[in-house]
Amino acid sequence: MTALASTVVDAGAAYKPSDDEPFMSERQLAYFKQKLVAWKDDILRESRGTVVNLKAETENHPDLVDRASSESDRALELRTRDRQRKLISKIDDALRRIEDGSYGYCEETGEPISLGRLEARPTATLSVEAQERHERRERVHRDD
Repeated sequence: MTALASTVVDAGAAYKPSDDEPFMSERQLAYFKQKLVAWKDDILRESRGTVVNLKAETENHPDLVDRASSESDRALELRTRDRQRKLISKIDDALRRIEDGSYGYCEETGEPISLGRLEARPTATLSVEAQERHERRERVHRDD
């Protein structure tokens, strides 16, 4: 990364969206876009490391316990990568919502999602209240 690029990232890291400014202003959208892109880049970097590690660990262990441990580790790693693949899809969806202007608004009510929720979960599509209603409905239907 060049010195100029790192300065831009550092300047963006100092900014935190606040309720005192217009909701989903250009600055807030740029902040969340940068956060989502950085998160996606981290996941992709980790997954490339996983592929390298899995290729390196193709050795055949003569000891059954070592082989079982290695297979268990590999299965766990692959499950983790599958979850991250799904997360990348959610990140891409959030980036699309930034581009189309719907980011930050609840898909169910159309109301703004709180900045605190977006800060903690930038891929959120529902407000806290809508998410709670959704989870209650799931519990009720699951109990049937």
